[in-house]
Amino acid sequence: MSVVRERTVSRRPTRPPRRPPRPPRRATTSGPWPYLLVAPAVLGMLYLLLYPLARAVLISFQDFGLRQLILGDARFTGFDNYKTLLSDPRFWTVVRRTFLFMAVSVASIMVLSTLVALMVERLGRFGRAAVLSALVLAWAMPVVAATTVFQWLFHSEFGIVNHALTGLGFTSFDGYPWLAHGTAAFSILVLLVVWQSVPFAAITLYSALTTVPGELYEAARIDGASWPRVFRSVTLPIVRPIFMLVLSLEVIWTFKAFVQIWVMTRGGPGDATTILPVYAVQTALSGQHYDLGSAASMLTVLLMSGVLILYFRQMFRQEAEL
Repeated sequence: MSVVRERTVSRRPTRPPRRPPRPPRRATTSGPWPYLLVAPAVLGMLYLLLYPLARAVLISFQDFGLRQLILGDARFTGFDNYKTLLSDPRFWTVVRRTFLFMAVSVASIMVLSTLVALMVERLGRFGRAAVLSALVLAWAMPVVAATTVFQWLFHSEFGIVNHALTGLGFTSFDGYPWLAHGTAAFSILVLLVVWQSVPFAAITLYSALTTVPGELYEAARIDGASWPRVFRSVTLPIVRPIFMLVLSLEVIWTFKAFVQIWVMTRGGPGDATTILPVYAVQTALSGQHYDLGSAASMLTVLLMSGVLILYFRQMFRQEAEL
């Protein structure tokens, strides 16, 4: 019986193996149509970005004033505009003030945004949603509107800040003109830039903190590591790329801050709040010296690029040593 069963089993027809389904064919596009479709966007971007830069570079090497703007008979003067700026003591004073403004603002932004991101990570669901919503609303406020609000807050007669300080017993702040004193105006502008920058930095850093595995925190706690040690040895190495990216963006943001200063103080009182972008506009508008203003703008771009190059070089060197 077993032999018969084996024969019957062996006589059963075997089905041929099924062929795997063919992958769908990808639609291949040939010809110039993809490039023609993208060309308007590329040309528009080049016109809006590269043309103003090239025009500013060209004007910085010319004798370009109001007459040349109307008649178009500008002549090349070489590096005379740059020599004029570099030999001006006021220019170097503005450069030092710009770096001071950038250093104070960026340091405050990174410290506050890191603390806010760590706080949001530890909040509950509703607390996290409330804080993130507030950050997004603050971030979405237009720059001019936020600057106007700060002007109202620090108004000498009707400002809420003076009213609150006077109510707390600081009678010396009754009618105190904040924007008429250089140090006070500088501090208010730093506070404004920090307030506008912290939401973006905090949300970005919070998104980076969510990528840190919880097992690493548990292992660090079991080993008895303190909170600063956990942040330095566990959190920071993982979020370092995003942290460095945010730091670079904030350096660019604060280095080219113009709207806030121009709307609030126009660089005053005196030159107390004049940084390089404001100095370039002031130079171009006073006496219509567009050539000196363009040269100041180019020097601003070079200084900002130099700061970023040195920063990235140091960052890459630290990453290579790890």
